[in-house]
Amino acid sequence: MKSAKKTIFIAGAGRMGRGIALTFAYQGFPVTLIDIKNRNNEEFNSLKSSALAEIKSQLEILALSSVFPYEMIDRIVDRIEVRHIHDQTDIWKEAEIVFEAVPEILALKKEVYSGICSSLQKDALIASTTSSFSVNELAEFVLHKDRFMNTHWLNPAYLIPLVEVSPGNETSDISLKEMFKLLEGIGKVPIKCAPSPGFIVPRIQALAMNEASRLVEEGVASIEDIDKASRVGFGLRFAVLGLLEFIDWGGADTLFHASNYLKESLKSERFSPPEIIEEKMKSGNIGLKTKRGFYHFDETNLDQYQLETLQKFIDLIQHLGFITAPKDDNLAIMNEGTY
Repeated sequence: MKSAKKTIFIAGAGRMGRGIALTFAYQGFPVTLIDIKNRNNEEFNSLKSSALAEIKSQLEILALSSVFPYEMIDRIVDRIEVRHIHDQTDIWKEAEIVFEAVPEILALKKEVYSGICSSLQKDALIASTTSSFSVNELAEFVLHKDRFMNTHWLNPAYLIPLVEVSPGNETSDISLKEMFKLLEGIGKVPIKCAPSPGFIVPRIQALAMNEASRLVEEGVASIEDIDKASRVGFGLRFAVLGLLEFIDWGGADTLFHASNYLKESLKSERFSPPEIIEEKMKSGNIGLKTKRGFYHFDETNLDQYQLETLQKFIDLIQHLGFITAPKDDNLAIMNEGTY
């Protein structure tokens, strides 16, 4: 029986293409994963075997983690068809949803879009998974710009929920809504991002990773302890509170003074607070304590909001094994007396 779901076409059978293929196949979609490189039959068959083997291996890890029954693996893999771009000239003719996941080489992307658009139906959604190029730059290679956008998936694509969606100047609202609906339907968390170098997550993580590297360079702590601090301190907090929400909790004034202290102590402008933080200092809209910050808390029950947030922290920390039963000295003494 043929699936009622639209077939997902993916241009590029590398790591990102395979991750996206797994994601959609896992959610019951038929997937056509298209290899865009020039290969002879032997090379293509080898690529096909390795791609499907890698996807199966990732599914096996999920099954071993009790995410789903092991017996389902083959059924999921069978939803993925690996084809070569030269199989036929109109390989894109039936495509209704296309994700481009080819290497970050502009000339190569231009060539691939030329092939896709030559036979692609005009109402098909098409999205690049680029982490480098602006959607408006790539849109120059696309015929129906109103159906085109960037969707930046984070590796591993089949595990990380977030997808940064960047519409171009000519992307229609209808197309954007369709993409959000598609991504939300497979359990992803899409967010909208203006065309900007580095999107959101890569910009934030580039600063954090560079600073971690500087800590090693300066001998502030060991590599192991810096990573432990990242996981157990930094990472845990921002798994519950977003960065801007966290500023509101602590107050923009705290960030302002801490940033200036670091700037002066470390003699580096990289710690200077941005203008938006200085503006919040001047306006007095510094966060929870004034009920205005990046968020507005005028109509928020602050006690309930803080309680619910702390409960999320407790659930997460408890899940990771960092909360244990309280020690009771009296109980320990009693137990000692029984031996």
